[in-house]
Amino acid sequence: MATITASAMQEAAKTPSASPPRAMAAPTASPARYRPSLLVIFSACLVLIGAGGPLLLRVYFVHGGQRLWLSALLQISGWPLLLPPLCVSLFRGRRHGIANLLLPLRLVGAAAVLGSLYAVSCFVYAMGSQALPLSTSSLLLATQLAFTAVFAFLFVGLRFTPFSANAVMLLIIGPAVLGVGPGSGKPAGEPSKTYWTGFCEGIAAAALAGLVLPLVEVAMERYGRRTGPAARTPPPYSTVMQMQAVMGAAGTMVCLLGMAIKSDFGALRSEAATFGLGETNYYLVLVWDAVSWQLLNLGIMGLITCASSLLAGIMIAVLLPLSEILAVLFLHEKFDGPKGIALVLSLWGFASYMYGEKVQQKKVEAQKSELLQQQVARKTGDLELAAP
Repeated sequence: MATITASAMQEAAKTPSASPPRAMAAPTASPARYRPSLLVIFSACLVLIGAGGPLLLRVYFVHGGQRLWLSALLQISGWPLLLPPLCVSLFRGRRHGIANLLLPLRLVGAAAVLGSLYAVSCFVYAMGSQALPLSTSSLLLATQLAFTAVFAFLFVGLRFTPFSANAVMLLIIGPAVLGVGPGSGKPAGEPSKTYWTGFCEGIAAAALAGLVLPLVEVAMERYGRRTGPAARTPPPYSTVMQMQAVMGAAGTMVCLLGMAIKSDFGALRSEAATFGLGETNYYLVLVWDAVSWQLLNLGIMGLITCASSLLAGIMIAVLLPLSEILAVLFLHEKFDGPKGIALVLSLWGFASYMYGEKVQQKKVEAQKSELLQQQVARKTGDLELAAP
């Protein structure tokens, strides 16, 4: 009896010493906040800096520019600016022993096809910009987020949440307000047929842009997938520049072919002579417009490659309020009630999507934290069972 009591007392004395490991495993790991990579932040900044592209394109049309294929060329022909930093990046990568920095041939072919399709999208957007005020065309272009979400659902496997579905609906209703509002935002003296044709062209351009973005993501996933430890890290920015350069070169060829068919090359000198801001400013507008669009395109490509096509579409929608302000300040466009309602609905849709992404991220982090706690508890239990 005394032996049993003594052994029981010894087990009881051992029990407190076994509790510290359990007490150490009890604290829960707080979910880490989501922080985008530096490449994503850099790409988003490029998109915002390139906001002057649509403004300068509208300046070209307002002061006498009429060449649609030329205006499409401006949106896609700035890719030679990428060649110096791209060559430096590839050279430094080879010096550090990094192999396979060049795009696979199948990805190059896919990028060339998508670049040609994007050139058509730029041409349709130019037709809409010629007939519509910048504020109206910007609101219509913001609907590409809805098209991007739909096509990402079809091709990329995007899952809709109540917040993302609400954002898509609001971004569809917003431009519809422009069509049913008083005057529909139509400039004074412009024929209704011209305005409504431009309105439909703006929607078509948004649809084409919304199609291209997910297809770029699909091409990167299918033909540019990396293996090994590199698959867990964002691709190098040389990949982004190569994709943009290939798409830009293919799109440039399409635009040059269109200009040759329309005999735009011979008409450039006469158009520059009659430009409202003067011949020198004509060429300055063309150059800076091409630079601005290139920054915008590079930022979009970076967001698609380093994040997702939907995030790229969201950043394009973020340009909406900035374009509205620039149009009122520099082009003295009228900002009436329907445009204000459409702007509020578009910003509401954007805020809804961002809030939904925050909620979704919290759920993911909570699931990761719960899984980590289960693994720690399982390991602690195994250690207790293995203890003598």
